[in-house]
Amino acid sequence: MSAALLSTVIIVAAALVFIGLERWRPYDTRQKFLRDEFWSDLLLYTLVQSYVLGIAITKVIEGLDAGTGLSRLHLVTAWPIWLQFTFFFVTHDLYIYIFHRAQHRFKWLWRLHEAHHSTKDVDWLSGSRSHPLEILVNQTIEFAPLVLLGAHPLVAILKLTVDAVWGMYIHTNIDVRSGALQYVVNGPEMHRWHHAKEISDGHLNYGTKLAIWDWLLGTAYLPKNKKPEAYGMFGYDVPRGYLAQVLFAFRRRKMITPFSVSRVSATQPAP
Repeated sequence: MSAALLSTVIIVAAALVFIGLERWRPYDTRQKFLRDEFWSDLLLYTLVQSYVLGIAITKVIEGLDAGTGLSRLHLVTAWPIWLQFTFFFVTHDLYIYIFHRAQHRFKWLWRLHEAHHSTKDVDWLSGSRSHPLEILVNQTIEFAPLVLLGAHPLVAILKLTVDAVWGMYIHTNIDVRSGALQYVVNGPEMHRWHHAKEISDGHLNYGTKLAIWDWLLGTAYLPKNKKPEAYGMFGYDVPRGYLAQVLFAFRRRKMITPFSVSRVSATQPAP
């Protein structure tokens, strides 16, 4: 079995496991499997958009490499694969934390992130709802260095697999307790608060795979004995439907960001 096919099998298997765990041990028992906009998120965001953007991002990276010739330098080729993966995993995760935080502060960047926060249910599938331009920027910045610095092709497949599985996991509606691990690796316990409506569209918990950035930089929020009241936007709504959500980012209207309507500041209670 090829590495690419194995990656697909792992991602599909992980999705099925998360679906089962959500039915067996749900965090929010009110959430349904076929919840609002389920098919839009699955078919248009997860399948169609991912496929099209995969082709587009590949072409962009090939163009960058043709124009710079950096891959011919093989700057990291001699590194062991585990070291290559660790280097790109950590550096990209730090970038995502910084860019994610900027999206919640700067109006034009926030427009590319609104669609992701528009879901009123946080589950294994909701993480796939992201504006195509947001994905185009983030995944080009994620995978271009692998090609330009001469990483082994397996590293890209490993990263893609981890991205997909972890992205599903942190959004799952599973009642899970990570204990002290939540200081280091991110999970649904913290990330669901990023989507909590009463916290003004997630003015906290910006980490994706590593929670350590939030704890070190003062944006961690993990209250005890308290659940989010609801998920979704604070102050206004994003339209329903894939095309409407994509076009909404380009509307002519006064822009606001979550910072301009913040209601809860980040604190750092122990997990």
